[in-house]
Amino acid sequence: MPLIPEEPPIPESAQGPRVTPAAGRTAPTPRPVPGPRSAATPRPGNPGSGPARPVPAAPRPRPVPAPAAAARPAARPGRPENRSAAQLQLIPASADGALDAADEAVDLLLDSGRAPGDILVVTTGGRHPWAAHELSFGESAYWAQHDAGDDVFFAHASDAGRCARRPVIVVAVDGGESDATSRALTAARERADALLIVCGDPQTVNSALGAGV
Repeated sequence: MPLIPEEPPIPESAQGPRVTPAAGRTAPTPRPVPGPRSAATPRPGNPGSGPARPVPAAPRPRPVPAPAAAARPAARPGRPENRSAAQLQLIPASADGALDAADEAVDLLLDSGRAPGDILVVTTGGRHPWAAHELSFGESAYWAQHDAGDDVFFAHASDAGRCARRPVIVVAVDGGESDATSRALTAARERADALLIVCGDPQTVNSALGAGV
């Protein structure tokens, strides 16, 4: 008889369910296996994709301006030609006001930091008062100042061919024959290294240059 009650308390089924919950507990054990962590592991595994990131490094070679730099050297040989072509600036003025306009242009150049020796002023009509005054001491003294090249020099169109190159040349079209004006502008263009300023009537200047400014 005591054996019979012992059999009923052997409900292994009840213990079995307990085992199944334990199995269910093993399911939570995958929780520590955080799938996200495994996803994180694929991220390290994404080094395959990581090399793709180095591929953007290939775009960095976009600064392959090396070819552009190669093109620049090609432009360098051309630069000397551009240097000989001075920038041309026209200041509209009548023949009577061209000299004053030229003097004002010189003042602005000096105020902007240009060295006096950088500037040559050429007149096409009469001589500039400064030139007339200096010539009263003789041509030798006059041209000695030109050769010194340390101050603004004023010359007449008839002497423009004798003047040396300077960074800036200002031409005052204050009269004179059209042929003389044309020769003066041509000589000024050839001798101006950086800037050629022409003060005069636009139509007169255009016809003297043979092209629109």
